[in-house]
Amino acid sequence: MSFFAVSDSALAGFAVRAPGPFFVYSRSAARERWDRLSAVLPPRVRLAYAVKANPNPGLLSLFARGGAAFDCASGGELDRAARALSKARPRSGSRAAASGGEEAGPGNRIFYGGPGKRAEEIRRALRLGARIHAESVEDLALVDRFSRKPAAVNLRIHPAAGIEEGSRIIGGTGPSAFGVDEENLARVLHTAKRFTRVRIEGIHVFAASNELDADRLARTYDTVLGLSRRASESFGLDLRQIDLGGGLGIAYAPGEEELDIEALGRSLRDLLERNGWFRGELVLEPGRWLAGPCGVYVARVVRVKESRGVRFVILEGGINHLLRPLLTGQPFPVRAFRADGTSVEGNSGPATLTGPLCTSLDRLGDVLLPGLDAGDYVAFGRTGAYGFTEAMGRFLCHPEPREYWTR
Repeated sequence: MSFFAVSDSALAGFAVRAPGPFFVYSRSAARERWDRLSAVLPPRVRLAYAVKANPNPGLLSLFARGGAAFDCASGGELDRAARALSKARPRSGSRAAASGGEEAGPGNRIFYGGPGKRAEEIRRALRLGARIHAESVEDLALVDRFSRKPAAVNLRIHPAAGIEEGSRIIGGTGPSAFGVDEENLARVLHTAKRFTRVRIEGIHVFAASNELDADRLARTYDTVLGLSRRASESFGLDLRQIDLGGGLGIAYAPGEEELDIEALGRSLRDLLERNGWFRGELVLEPGRWLAGPCGVYVARVVRVKESRGVRFVILEGGINHLLRPLLTGQPFPVRAFRADGTSVEGNSGPATLTGPLCTSLDRLGDVLLPGLDAGDYVAFGRTGAYGFTEAMGRFLCHPEPREYWTR
């Protein structure tokens, strides 16, 4: 498996264009990811790219041409998705992402979720024609207030049990700011009856993060279908859409097995066959799986120093550009190259990667690297998702990284 979508020589070419750290994204890698995933899924599964993974306009346009819908979690993401969809002409043979067809308009390919939606954002989403993921009675009330006609809504449910995911990024089945607790569903639906312009036609559950096991994902999705069936039968909901959330993972370290998306596609087909009661569409919200492998982050070595037996490699960029290693405790895959584009050779040894920030939190991981000198470069693979826009970009006023695209 290759962790790097761009060669060292190509990265060195970008490095001479301007000083400072930068991201490079590969169009061919992003397109290949979209086409691979689209090809293995049943026709009744819609793909909605999770914009939070990487909102780069070039990436959104590429996925929009492939037929993507977009999962948005802020007003800014709504605007970016709408612009990408309004400008994009689908590629020949691309996946039809919207069940209503292209003529239904770009809003038919936008979902809007999040636990703290502001009134003006819900109004904006409704004007675009987006599908709201309601996470509270207050969300439903705002949809009823601002919609000019009956609006189809997906109700996000926070399951009480049966979800194995325990990552603190998502939170498993413990207390959560997201969604309606399953045990409170009856009360929420009773209250919703007074909203004349709200039509609860879908269920949304997001309960996995960076999962590499296709069987485990399938079990999670099976739990979601079971929850949806109980809601439909107990409360008379006419469900036309079930959003399974995201969670499709990518490997970050040697030895990790990549997610078997072919097996996942077969599981989804089986899931639909076993749930004949449901005739609508399923939605998946991949972000990391689509965008992560297409990006590489590069930072120059400022200096190398030893402190009490530890080799510190200090870079021009740190958690102000890449926060994920601090959040998860797992570094990105790394490799080093010289300014002329040649790979750094030699025996690798332990190194602690740090950035330039004046805080001991600025760590990008403990890794194995050969001997390095000031002026060399370290490349971080699989940084096309949860890169700069997740990071502490304005902390200590260091320069922002540039972003480039390559073939």
